[in-house]
Amino acid sequence: MKLQKFEFENEQGFWSFFHQDRDTSYKADTYRYDLLCESLKDLRLAHLLTEPEGPEIGLRFLLGKCKALERLCLEYVSGLIDNDMIALSQTCKNLKSISLWLNPEHYNVGDDIVFRTGFTDESLKALALNCPLLQDVELTFTGCEHWDPHRRDFALFFNDDGMKALSTAQFLETLSLIDCDEVTDHGMRFAVHSPSLINLTLRYCYNVSDVGLSELVHAQKLESLVVGGCPMISEKGVQCAAKSVCYEVKCQSLAHYKRLR
Repeated sequence: MKLQKFEFENEQGFWSFFHQDRDTSYKADTYRYDLLCESLKDLRLAHLLTEPEGPEIGLRFLLGKCKALERLCLEYVSGLIDNDMIALSQTCKNLKSISLWLNPEHYNVGDDIVFRTGFTDESLKALALNCPLLQDVELTFTGCEHWDPHRRDFALFFNDDGMKALSTAQFLETLSLIDCDEVTDHGMRFAVHSPSLINLTLRYCYNVSDVGLSELVHAQKLESLVVGGCPMISEKGVQCAAKSVCYEVKCQSLAHYKRLR
């Protein structure tokens, strides 16, 4: 009953993980485990497959049940949708930190099939609205365009609208964006207006340029800024954007930050 931290990760590497057909924590006829989570504060699930809008099979049932939860990390948990995140945000009022590592999947939208992440900006709006203590957000994407450059039937989850949604989180202090191609200079304007944001990390955000960083330079509100792998941002562009600036000319590969082993 005193359990405060729980982690579950499948051993398989990222790519072999997709050849599984279900959550390996699942047991036949077992929809919930006897895992008491009333005191759980720190939860990490990695490399799990679940069914969208399906039953709460395996460890998926934990989402939304941990009322004391403060830190959540979901690394490539397939099948989760907005309803899961909205339910979690309504239950976990103490949530302070969330890390989402997302990959695109096929979803039925009307008569069409689209290739996108399970979450949309509705998830971010729910987190910003329902989790008043939220301080730290990390978003990492396996961008759809990296899978098949000839496909365009996809929609990325996080863009400038997402930045707008997060800017309403009153106590958000730290934001880390990795491979968020849809965030542009316009999105940086929302970062400026986020009331408590003081730490920002941008890695492989290809559509943010010196123009967007100039908004941060003018605002003079950041304590720390880390930029790496962003070809449209120059070393000159980050100068004076924060009290502490790290501009990585040679940073780790994108696969490193996504843990694509």
